[in-house]
Amino acid sequence: MIYIITFIIIAASAVLGFFILIQNPKGGGLSGSFGNMSTQVMGVKQSGDIMEKGTWVLMSVVAGLCIISVMFMTRPAGADDSSKAQPAQSKSAPAKKGK
Repeated sequence: MIYIITFIIIAASAVLGFFILIQNPKGGGLSGSFGNMSTQVMGVKQSGDIMEKGTWVLMSVVAGLCIISVMFMTRPAGADDSSKAQPAQSKSAPAKKGK
């Protein structure tokens, strides 16, 4: 299960990176070019809003999956577990001095 979650996190991170790279905070850049193309093809006039919503959704998906993935992790076989009781060491009394 952890492998599936890891794969989804990596894929969502790649798409998130793509969304972030094509955005321009001033409304120009590549998002403006894609906005014009999407207006002609899909009829969407505000591609910046779609990109922003997609960024927030993908960020939430990645953060949520990272938190959920901790539940599926296992400890290594040789991991030191502090909850196990260690055997008590016997303390020996010092040797008595002879008279």
